[in-house]
Amino acid sequence: MNPLNTEQIAQRLGTLADGWEYADGAINKTYRFNDYYQTMAFVNATAWVSHREDHHPDLEVGYNQCRVRYHTHDINGLSENDFICAAKIDALLNI
Repeated sequence: MNPLNTEQIAQRLGTLADGWEYADGAINKTYRFNDYYQTMAFVNATAWVSHREDHHPDLEVGYNQCRVRYHTHDINGLSENDFICAAKIDALLNI
């Protein structure tokens, strides 16, 4: 599988919820919460989705925020699956 090109990435970014950015070969979004408990609930839900999809983002966790970063290491770039998983993570907050 080949990584997506810049045009394909821009097109797919347009289909995601606001807040996703493309930088340094990955798509990133920072989610903000009211407190640590909500942040950790989101992290645990993200871990569950990631396990089910067998595609794991890098997570940077703070007291009231979590930065999610998707990148497909096997192809050293972005794949369609990165965008599918990003949309599933966004859906966690729309339940």
